[in-house]
Amino acid sequence: MRIAFVEIQNFRKLKACRVEIAEEETIFVGANNSGKTSAMDALILFLKHSRRKSFATTDFTLSNWSSLDEFGAQWVAAAEDDEPDLAVDALLHLLPTIDVWLTAEEKDLHHLAHLLPTLDWTPAELLGVRLVFAPKNMEQLYKDFRSVYKSARAAESASKKADSPLSLWPSSMRDFLDRQLHSQFEVQSYILDPAQCQAPEKGAAKPQPLPADSDPLKKDPFEGLIKIDVITAQRGFSDPKTEDDSHSGFASLSTQLCRYFSKHLNPSEAPDASDIEALEAIEAAKTVFNEKLKTSFEPAVGELEGLNYPGFSDPRISITSKIDPRDSLDHETAVQFDLPGADSLSLPEKYNGLGYQNLISMVFNLIRFRDEWMRVGKAAKEQDTKDAAIEPLHVVLVEEPEAHLHAQVQQVFIKKAYKVLRNHTSLADSSFNTQMIVSTHSSNIAHELDFSCLRYFRREPATKKGETPTATVINLSHTFGGHDETSRFATRYLRTTHCDLFFADAAILVEGSAERMLMPHFVRTKFPKLDQSYISILEIGGAHAHRLKPLLDTLGLLSLVVTDLDSIQPTGTAKARPERGKGYRTGNTTLKEWVPERESLDDLLDLPDDEKQTSDGLVRVAYQCPITLEYKDSEGEGEAI
Repeated sequence: MRIAFVEIQNFRKLKACRVEIAEEETIFVGANNSGKTSAMDALILFLKHSRRKSFATTDFTLSNWSSLDEFGAQWVAAAEDDEPDLAVDALLHLLPTIDVWLTAEEKDLHHLAHLLPTLDWTPAELLGVRLVFAPKNMEQLYKDFRSVYKSARAAESASKKADSPLSLWPSSMRDFLDRQLHSQFEVQSYILDPAQCQAPEKGAAKPQPLPADSDPLKKDPFEGLIKIDVITAQRGFSDPKTEDDSHSGFASLSTQLCRYFSKHLNPSEAPDASDIEALEAIEAAKTVFNEKLKTSFEPAVGELEGLNYPGFSDPRISITSKIDPRDSLDHETAVQFDLPGADSLSLPEKYNGLGYQNLISMVFNLIRFRDEWMRVGKAAKEQDTKDAAIEPLHVVLVEEPEAHLHAQVQQVFIKKAYKVLRNHTSLADSSFNTQMIVSTHSSNIAHELDFSCLRYFRREPATKKGETPTATVINLSHTFGGHDETSRFATRYLRTTHCDLFFADAAILVEGSAERMLMPHFVRTKFPKLDQSYISILEIGGAHAHRLKPLLDTLGLLSLVVTDLDSIQPTGTAKARPERGKGYRTGNTTLKEWVPERESLDDLLDLPDDEKQTSDGLVRVAYQCPITLEYKDSEGEGEAI
């Protein structure tokens, strides 16, 4: 069983998008504010039950609040004896939603029986579940909102200051839910019909409507099916000299080791034969230490007795110790790093570099996630897991692993992370699957895996007034999945250049090294507004720029191609100095086959600027064009770009 794809609706800027999930590793890439973090948060908030209390009104798509406020206005305006339609169906198209589509095999049916849409379902079909953040009870929401809204307006009317700017809570449905969201809303789940699953249209998903008589499931549909684990982006390692503890949410390795020991290794928890020797040693140490405590405190206790306490009937003072093996790990110097070449010298972990702290902590987290899933050690005997079957699917979400990691360590982490998650003997059984989803801004991480793992988040501008910019998600396996010369070139080129194209606001493709060195200088000194943007400058060569056309078309990236005319003779491929009226042609494939799709040199020289771009205006070409020069009382044409 695996997740094939998810469709996210009405969650922040993800109005309606499909995100296809690879069988093993999926990497979310895209420019800043393209929706990567929104997609990760949607997966976390909907799929990890303990995080659902983190939902906020800001997670609703912003442009939907005008419609939701309109519902509130209609409820308030309704007459006392004229109750409006309170079916939740009327609101569903405005609420945050995620559709999870699963692939399953015959052997998984005993896990999935409660998700089957019909008895005729076969493993050739997908299984779909919709999770929606919806009102718990529409009638109660109606009554509560209407009551407090009318009370607030009545209080305002009763005020003696008619011109007072004060507006009492709530002023709208949004204002009401800012305070009451979790008392009024919850995540509800519905079974979907595989026959109605539709392919995306122009990058936007088309989720199926729910039948009017749909009833939500009684329990979490993924309980016992999917184990969700998360490594967040806010890891907050600090300098050892600072006292700021504001970023202590990400545990140090010492703390993680202590937690791992408690869950999987602690001999005091559900002991077996292998723990007896350790427990005997602990008990012997406790006896010796208690005797030492008794003799050490005897003078001080004797002084108390000299004060007539304790008296004849009072309880006597006795001092005993409690030795818990967890305490030996629960301090900041539990983990030491031995210095090479100096056997007796070591430093606490907080004095190690932030990059290594981050790498070690993330990898140890992955180990802990895997061992908790596989019920390693004492975890198999815990009351809440010993009778529960292991979930057939483990999904691990990692946000921006590149924080504090330099380029080489980023590559090491992404190459090894999935192997760590599968490094267990029981995972050789194909009935247990792992899917890792990573969001990143690092080109070092993006290029290290096969490009078929990449999902590009493409920003889409608002199409009309009152709407907000949205995002669509592109599966780059369709772009790099072919075996033609263009696909092979693009893949090889991006792998050899550590290309940051997937994270740029715009791209400039240049001919060679000279342009590659000069272009940043031109941008920095002449175009300050452009210098504030994230521009990727690629040295591609005029003969090959057109090979990136499928990729740039897919990304929808604003691009400038700076290339040469490459003037050649009317026949053959012999080069010629550019001149008008000679029937010369261009040998530049970009100019001939991409933009502006002209071969005649005269046509290219006379071409107006507005025809040197693609029809959608996303790609513009620049090449040598004639300018008029004056020299010693005469004029002539020269070249300029």
